[in-house]
Amino acid sequence: QVILVQSGGGLVQAGDSLSLSCRASGPTYITPSVAWFRQAPGKDREFIAGIKTPTSKTYYADDVQGRFTISGDAGGNTDLHMTSLKTEDPAIYYCAASTVVPPPKSVEAYAYWGQGTQVSVSS
Repeated sequence: QVILVQSGGGLVQAGDSLSLSCRASGPTYITPSVAWFRQAPGKDREFIAGIKTPTSKTYYADDVQGRFTISGDAGGNTDLHMTSLKTEDPAIYYCAASTVVPPPKSVEAYAYWGQGTQVSVSS
């Protein structure tokens, strides 16, 4: 199975930047879509960015478009570079991999998940 291991995250001030990494192992050729989701306390897990790794085509949620950048490679690895962080961005951030292309926005379409990492933003 595909295994995803995340790193990065932490506490930053509003307006700062932060990067998250997700390293994949296993048969990553079966998961051409990788994505990042986040889940704030009391809220559903939501899609924020995805990339179709064979073509590097990217997809973003409206509230992160222009602030967050997803990158990925053929090995299934993905990074999320976040800029201009806001006080509404804090959440646990997850990377995920799916066999479905283009990257779907539904949680159920992703069979493989990273362990999650906390992002906190102070005002």
